[in-house]
Amino acid sequence: IETYITKKVTWFVASSFLIGLGSLLCALPFINEEKNKSKVGIEDICTEIKVVSGCQSSDASFQSKYLYFITLGQTMQGIAGMPLYILGTTFIDENVATHSAGIYVGIAECTSMIGYGMGYVIGAPLVKVPENSTSATNTTGTNGSTEWLWTWWIRFLSAALVAWFTLIPLSCFPHNMPGSTRIKAAKHKQRHWFDSKLKDLQVGTSIKDLCAVVWILMKNPVLICLSLSKATEFLVIIGAAEFLPIYLENQFMLTPPVATILAGLVLIPGGALGQLLGGIIASTLEMSCKALMRFIMATSVISLILLMFISLVRCNPLQFAGINEDYDGEGQLGNLTAPCNEKCRCSSSVYSSICGRDDIEYFSPCFAGCMYSKALNRKKTYYNCSCIKEGLITADKEGDFIDARRGKCDAKCYKLPLFVAFIFSTLVFSGFSGVPIVLTIMRIVPVQLRSLALGICYVVLRIFGTIPGPSIFKMSGENSCIFRDVNECGHTGRCWIYNKTRMAYLLVGISFLCKLCTIIFTTTAFFMYKRQVNESTDIPNITVKNPKVKKERN
Repeated sequence: IETYITKKVTWFVASSFLIGLGSLLCALPFINEEKNKSKVGIEDICTEIKVVSGCQSSDASFQSKYLYFITLGQTMQGIAGMPLYILGTTFIDENVATHSAGIYVGIAECTSMIGYGMGYVIGAPLVKVPENSTSATNTTGTNGSTEWLWTWWIRFLSAALVAWFTLIPLSCFPHNMPGSTRIKAAKHKQRHWFDSKLKDLQVGTSIKDLCAVVWILMKNPVLICLSLSKATEFLVIIGAAEFLPIYLENQFMLTPPVATILAGLVLIPGGALGQLLGGIIASTLEMSCKALMRFIMATSVISLILLMFISLVRCNPLQFAGINEDYDGEGQLGNLTAPCNEKCRCSSSVYSSICGRDDIEYFSPCFAGCMYSKALNRKKTYYNCSCIKEGLITADKEGDFIDARRGKCDAKCYKLPLFVAFIFSTLVFSGFSGVPIVLTIMRIVPVQLRSLALGICYVVLRIFGTIPGPSIFKMSGENSCIFRDVNECGHTGRCWIYNKTRMAYLLVGISFLCKLCTIIFTTTAFFMYKRQVNESTDIPNITVKNPKVKKERN
């Protein structure tokens, strides 16, 4: 198997080129974007005579163009990325001492998390809140402006250039680092407590030999349990990346761009620091396989405890007209329409919340019964709102009494720093186990099978971690939805309003189960590995100068 990948540097260069090409494919649809102009809608205020747009079919060709190119680009990046993850890790392990590999693998995992988090921060400006508009279709999706159509592709182009800039440095690396021959020879003499079938196995280069070895590896419970443990760890991180911006936006009343940036700033230092420290600790303490698995279990228990504290950090729900407030007794809960706005012919297709002087949030100026608006200091204010009858009256500089202002009401909740501290600590302790799992997998298999073992680990990780993770957390968010967009055609869209308490419990509950699975899988791997060591009688006769040190390291 290793015969095909002896020239790992060549694979690194090819992978870097294909990753850049995949990013470029994602940016290609911008070429014809001038053909898709956005529609300009009118302000969503209360008028008895209002033109309501009928059902319109979406531009399928416009959407499919993006879908095809981005899917192709992501597929190419996924294929090209695996050699970097797998061969890069084994390349590091082959060229450094056994107990120094953790530091270098930790640095590699740390940079991976930094890149993932930076993607959120860089892409956050594209996440905008729609303007007040009665238009059922808004192809821009960002403040009624087409500016984003001419800038979104720059992010993908920049990623492609960064990937291609690494081609020359990567191509300059030798296939074997200085001193690697001595290190490889020493590692070949190390004992590997693994399946007895692999002890003297001669691995060929045929497909039949490959399938035979893969089957032997997949039947080993220690490897599979450790792979599942890593998958559940990534499920938490990927799920948090998917759902954390929505959670921050709704729980702490943040705008989508701010929530996305904050989520990225938490993911970057939290996940990256955890991966880096996990590798440093494992290398500094020169942990054996048993010690590495104990370390994984201990840090997972700590992150499990921190998750329980996160469920206690949440804000009280605000009053929302038609949701948890009945228009001062004139309406019904669950219905945005009330006698004060029934003549306005309001639409729930566009969510543009305003805060009334009665400290009640309204779905839009139309549902508050507001007749007209002004722009004061670049902020919209609304007047003559028939549904707003109480609260402190203030006048603008022209003497008109302001009934409502654009945006959400102040939640008067100051728990965001505490939540960030808890979620940051949870991500750090969750990241501690990433590098130790990789180190353990590489130590329980022979040197020539490490690339294949890591490949199996990443297949398990994708199937049970990164692929279902976003969907699981997305479904949990949908279950906490209490009001959803329904357009004139009767089609349901995104969720506008969530139940904050239910959302908090679902987020923590799923993360809790994932961490519990991590502990269970690692504990199972620990006892099975311990049993294999105790029951093994076919031990190579190796001369050991320092028995105590050698015994502890194995």
